[in-house]
Amino acid sequence: MADNDEREDEGEARARPFWSGTITFGLVSIPVELFPANRSERVSLRMVSEDGAPLARRYFCPSEERELDWDEIVRGYEIAKDEFVVVTDEELERLEPEKTRDIDLRRFVNAADIDPMYFERAYYLTPGGNSTKAYRLLARTMEQTERAGIATFVMRGKEYLIAILAENGIMRAETLRFADELRSPDDIGLPAPIKPKAAAVKAIEKSLTKLVEKQLDEDELTDRASAQLLKIVARKQRSGKDVVDAPEEAVEPAAGVIDLMEALKRSLAGNASSGSVTGKTGSKAKPAKADSAKSAKKKNAGKVAKTDRAKKTAKSTKSARTAKTAKTAKTAKTAKTAKSSKPAARKPRKSA
Repeated sequence: MADNDEREDEGEARARPFWSGTITFGLVSIPVELFPANRSERVSLRMVSEDGAPLARRYFCPSEERELDWDEIVRGYEIAKDEFVVVTDEELERLEPEKTRDIDLRRFVNAADIDPMYFERAYYLTPGGNSTKAYRLLARTMEQTERAGIATFVMRGKEYLIAILAENGIMRAETLRFADELRSPDDIGLPAPIKPKAAAVKAIEKSLTKLVEKQLDEDELTDRASAQLLKIVARKQRSGKDVVDAPEEAVEPAAGVIDLMEALKRSLAGNASSGSVTGKTGSKAKPAKADSAKSAKKKNAGKVAKTDRAKKTAKSTKSARTAKTAKTAKTAKTAKTAKSSKPAARKPRKSA
């Protein structure tokens, strides 16, 4: 939509909605846009090697002792220890809700009746069209009556349960946790409450009064740990201490994609180190670099290990097959011996 374009407003870029739809209830339809009310700016650290190469995640199969490609991975639900029920992609696709752009407002409840523990993530609901009359009317009515709307909507293939609240003429959507996601005091095992002494209550009230403020100071909501970490990073960056650049060879192709140029370089490096490659004049090629030789050596070691595992597996399979054959032959021989040793049945005598 046109409103999705970034626009400059007083030197700052206007936030872009990542979802747009319509609030519907009865015969009322109100176009809205969804903006995240939370902005995640916490400092995050990446896992890298000592030389600065970003580390990549791989899926390793311990039973086969190898990495798996994406087309070899399936999803499973664990029903017991190391026992899973596999769920296919087709089954998951059939469970996806119908794609719609409607926020289905089902009912209105007292806003005070919703425990804040159910709130998970907040979003702003802003007017989506040129006309804001219906939006303003709904927001004002909900605010005056202290009501909250309970609704559902689909976003990114998932259905969300939300509570729509109104404050200062702006509506806000709070995604809700489900009832089974919350723990009760009984689940935690808290001790039963006891009636405190009157003197202890007065002492607590006196201490509490000394700390009472008229309103919350936003400076109390500052992430001091992240600020200190950023100061350390800035200081090291200025001095050049512990600043490492990721080596070019650290950027690897996606899993399952073969880099032909890299494979060719490794092949040539391996041949050059063995002295088998010659130029047009018949002279031997220059020795490969140390890192290329090391890479080729590592690759050959991997091949040897893989061959040893294959030989070991084949040997185990052959031994099992031999044992099974011997067991079958022994069983047949025993049955034959038992049959030969069994006395012959007597023929009935003819009656006189």
